[in-house]
Amino acid sequence: MGSVARPSIVPIALTVDDRTGYTLWAPPWEEDGEEWQAFLGTSEGETATVHLFPTPAALAAFCRTATDHDLADHPVWPVVVGLGAADLTPDDDHRYDLDGVYDIAAENPDRWAVEELAATIDIVSRLAECLDTAGDDDEDGAASSRAGADDDEDTDEDTDEDTDEETEFPSLAELVARPEIGSLGLGVDAFVGRSGEDAWIGVGGALDELWEDVLEELSAHLDWTGAGTTTLEAYPSAADEDLTDDEDLTDEELTDEDLTDEDPSEAARAGRGAGATVARGPDGSGDRPAAGAVAAAPAEAATAGVSTIRGGSRITATPAAVAAAAEFWEAVGILPVELVVPEGAGVTLRCYVEDVARFLGRDGEVYLFDTPADLARFCAGDEQHDLTEIASWPEVADTDVMPLPAEQDRYDLTELSEVLAEVAGGAAGLVDHRVFAQPVEGVRDVAEYAGLTRVDELLAPTAPLGRAVARGEREPGATLRAEDAALLREAWDEVVAQVGGALVFRH
Repeated sequence: MGSVARPSIVPIALTVDDRTGYTLWAPPWEEDGEEWQAFLGTSEGETATVHLFPTPAALAAFCRTATDHDLADHPVWPVVVGLGAADLTPDDDHRYDLDGVYDIAAENPDRWAVEELAATIDIVSRLAECLDTAGDDDEDGAASSRAGADDDEDTDEDTDEDTDEETEFPSLAELVARPEIGSLGLGVDAFVGRSGEDAWIGVGGALDELWEDVLEELSAHLDWTGAGTTTLEAYPSAADEDLTDDEDLTDEELTDEDLTDEDPSEAARAGRGAGATVARGPDGSGDRPAAGAVAAAPAEAATAGVSTIRGGSRITATPAAVAAAAEFWEAVGILPVELVVPEGAGVTLRCYVEDVARFLGRDGEVYLFDTPADLARFCAGDEQHDLTEIASWPEVADTDVMPLPAEQDRYDLTELSEVLAEVAGGAAGLVDHRVFAQPVEGVRDVAEYAGLTRVDELLAPTAPLGRAVARGEREPGATLRAEDAALLREAWDEVVAQVGGALVFRH
C-alpha cells in the first residue's frame, strides 16, 4: 500500500554476539496524522533500549504483566497481552542474523543473499531510528517517533551535514550512505555483470570496514536482561540453538518463575520467541538512506502482528500533498479513490448522489487509471461518463489540483485476502475484526454502482462474511479465529473477483 497500514506488532529475533534474543516490532502506523514505528523497549534514562528475551515464552510472560515500556500505548498491545509463546515466535522472514553478514557477503550475489543482507541492514536502520536520541529536544522522543513520511528534498542534505554531530550511530549512517549498500535495495539485478560484480565486492568491503562498529553502536542499546526479568546466562549459544518450533514448550507448560529464572538448558528447550521495542523514525521529513529504505510513502503493509505484505499501490504523494489536494476535492464533492485488486492498482473518482455511490465510469463500469496524473488528463478531456452531469464537474475538468486519494479513500482488497490466509495458517489472535471495515466500505460502493448482486448476497447479514463484517461493527476488537478465516477468505476472494470484473483499466 502507498499508505501506512493499520497498527500491528510483529515478533522478531536478533542474533548478535552468538546470542539470539526475541523482541517485538511495531511497523509504521499512522496516529494523529503522523507516521510512527516502534520496538518493545524503553526510553527512560540517558540511553533508549530495546528489551530482548531468551525465549518466546519469556517474552510472553513479560507481555502479560509488564506495562512500563514504550509499546504499552500501542493500539494492538491489548491483543499481544493475551498471546502465548507460539504466537510470539517469529517466522523465518523476521529472524535477523547480525553475526552472519560477512558469510552472506562472501556468497555469490543471488536473490536470497541480496534480500537477506538488505533486510538485515534495514532492521538495524529501523532500530537506530527508534533508539537514536541525539539532538532530541523532546524528552519523550525515544518512546515513539516519526517513520519518515515526507519527501522533503532538503532533508538528505541536512542529514549529511549533521550526521556526525546529531546521531548516536555514525558508523551506520556512513554504511548506508555507501552507494554499494544502497544498491541492495534495488535487488539482485544491481549485481549482474562486471559492474554488478564490482558493486558486490564493494558491499563486502563496506561491511568489513564498518559492520563491527555498527554492532558496537547498536549493542549499547540492547537490553539482554529483558527489562530485568532474565540474565545473559539464560541465553543458549546461537550456534547450539538448533531446535524446531515443534519442540517448543507452550506458555501453559511453564510458570512465570520458570520463564524468568530458567537455566540455559531450559531456555534452549523453550525454543525461539520474539519481543519488541519502540523504533524511532528520522526526525523531520525525508527518505531513509538506501539499503532496505522505507519509501516516502511506505510501500509495505503489515498484517496485524503477523508479517509484512507488499501492496500494489502506486501513490507516492506525501501526506502534506494529499491534505492540500483534499481541500479542493472536498469542496467540489467528488473525491479521488484508490482500488487495489489482483489485476493491479488504480485511481478513480467517486461521489454520492442521494446517498448512492457514483464512480467515474459508464454503464456500471468503473474506470481506473495507473496514476493520478493519468486520471487528471482524462478528466481534462471531453469523453462522456457518469460524472459529467454532476454540477461541480466543470471545476474538476478545469483544475490543476492532482486527484490524490486520502487514506480513508484507499481500498486494498488484496491485503484482506492475504491477512485471512495468514490467520487461517496459524496467526489466530493477532488480527481483529477491524480488518474488514475499510475494504468492505469500498466494495459496497462499487457493488452499488455496478449492480453486483452476488456481492450483496455474500455481504448479507445471514452470510458468513456478512456476519463477520457485522461483528466488526459491533465488536471491532474481537479477534478472528483460524477456523473461520479459511471460509471467510473463500467468500472474500469471490467478492474481489466480482468487483474486479466491474473495473476497467484505462490508459
